[in-house]
Amino acid sequence: MSVNRLRGLALLPLLAILAGCKAVLLNPPGDVARQQSDVMITSVVLISLIIVPVLVAIGVIAWRYRASNRKARYQPDWEHSSQLELVVWAAPLLIIIALGAVTWIGTHQLDPYRPLSRVDDGSLINYKARALEIEVVSLDWKWLFFYPQYGIATVNDVAAPVKVPIHFKLTSSRMMNSFFVPALVGQIYTMAGMQTELHAAIEKPGVYKGFSANYSGLGYTDMRFTFRALSRKGFEKWIAKARASGHVLSLPAYRKLVEPSRNVPAEYFSTYASGLYHRILNMCTLPGQVCMDKMMAADARRNQWGPEASKKSQARSVSTEPQSQTRESSAH
Repeated sequence: MSVNRLRGLALLPLLAILAGCKAVLLNPPGDVARQQSDVMITSVVLISLIIVPVLVAIGVIAWRYRASNRKARYQPDWEHSSQLELVVWAAPLLIIIALGAVTWIGTHQLDPYRPLSRVDDGSLINYKARALEIEVVSLDWKWLFFYPQYGIATVNDVAAPVKVPIHFKLTSSRMMNSFFVPALVGQIYTMAGMQTELHAAIEKPGVYKGFSANYSGLGYTDMRFTFRALSRKGFEKWIAKARASGHVLSLPAYRKLVEPSRNVPAEYFSTYASGLYHRILNMCTLPGQVCMDKMMAADARRNQWGPEASKKSQARSVSTEPQSQTRESSAH
């Protein structure tokens, strides 16, 4: 059996695998993801306009002027062609200008911090309609979602109604991660003590995969979650299911949840401790910890009014923090 035949047989399993791919990145149901896909495809086409002719020209020149071709015209004194110089410089320049315009406009229109102006190709958003707020926390190695408008929390399961703008606020408990739902929107990082934002909308109902796109340790490969695009009625049933769980995500329960674990099944909480996302973001979920926003406010006052005002503000912060923690622990 020839080497070429063996090489062809070796590629058959790869072709079988690729045949089953849905290529969600090239045709996603989310409007933002689809616009991002359009920018990516347009960029590839523009780049191909110069790369493909160059690759073809390399093959043609190598074949035409090979040593065995005695019919090729021999021109040892040739050194310049104005027509060729024009093509070599003008064509790439025009392509670079077009590529820069496409990517610049697309990047600013699809800024993750920019609120959406539409939810699909033809539906403009009514700005009086309130977006669905979802607060996201990347844990080791699972995802925690808060729904402040409904008072529920979930682990590794998130849902949203179709054709409704979604406003994500994202942070991390410790390790840097990347929130990514290919069918919905491009990835965005989550970092401890910092908040990123993401706006998105889904057009078609379905169940889609979400995961972390940034390596974050041993359980990184298991850091996956389910994103459900539901009808309005289906979303209300999903909310009711979470509320019926009867589980409460108190501060002690969160401290247990934040411990590293792998292959965590979906979990639902009918309620959670007041201000829990704020505490996670400001890294003050442990007893006695002062929230970062309070420390930064104290530093700002110190820089503005001097060290005496800073000492007084720190004393007030230390005296009030245990009381607030005592009230929360007794409530839960």
